[in-house]
Amino acid sequence: MKRLRWIFPFIPIVVGAGLALYFFLSFDLQYDHIVYLRADLGSLSLLLGLLLSGITAAILALLEWSERYRQRVRDESAGERRRFLRRLDHELKNPLTAIRAGLVNMAESPSDEARSAALLSVEAQALRLSRLSADLRKLAELEVRLVERSPVDIPGLLREAFAMAQDQPGAAERHLNLSIPQAPWPLPKVPGDPDLLLLAIHNLLENALKFCRPGDTVELRAFEDGASIVIEVADTGPGIPDDEQPHVWEELYRGEIGRGIPGSGLGLALVRAIAERHNGRVGLRSRLGQGTVFTLHLPVG
Repeated sequence: MKRLRWIFPFIPIVVGAGLALYFFLSFDLQYDHIVYLRADLGSLSLLLGLLLSGITAAILALLEWSERYRQRVRDESAGERRRFLRRLDHELKNPLTAIRAGLVNMAESPSDEARSAALLSVEAQALRLSRLSADLRKLAELEVRLVERSPVDIPGLLREAFAMAQDQPGAAERHLNLSIPQAPWPLPKVPGDPDLLLLAIHNLLENALKFCRPGDTVELRAFEDGASIVIEVADTGPGIPDDEQPHVWEELYRGEIGRGIPGSGLGLALVRAIAERHNGRVGLRSRLGQGTVFTLHLPVG
């Protein structure tokens, strides 16, 4: 649309030239069709004043709309920043509180077993903070990182991500399926960064395994849809409420179901950022009590 808007200034002159050509060809050339227009200086001055007033009013309206739009964008950005900081404060406060409690228990516990349990708790919370810091750094790097444009073999990438998912905690208690089309032709390659795309698929699988219950099914599949490759991670988990679905891609967002589940809260935000850096997009379909389907659309070529 940004390129097409430069066509509009040329529309009047093109229409005028077309009308001139029409009149020239449609009338008998032996007649000189001339239309005389007569107006006094007062009428011309009035018309000119109306024209200039209209132009001025349009410019002022455009400037006012532009200022309101910029203010709305600033307000939305400030609101998102405040929400992010509140979520970050919550994510940092819980492990730090647990670490302080663990250190107190280590100092006051008389037995070696109690001190060992407290030490394990401190180590777990420190690992949680380390993962949060690493994911935040990845998000920041994605904004400035130069994305490669080498051909990526999507079936090979899916098999690698599926093998990684099988080694995840709790994977043995879930049913994992991999579906890659073979007929009538294989999936085409996608230009992009293989490491980033692998991270995106891995995060989707890890998210599904984390929220599914033992006995649930997690399926990784892909198919070609026009000029895009669609990668889906579907599960038969608890599903996501309708009011939470627009927010699951936000940084550090946690829904009602996910508040008691460990994690940095940045996995899906990383998936969205990776998709956008590859000129792709993400999607979500979910039904409570039935399951969820996360989609990753990647353009071919």
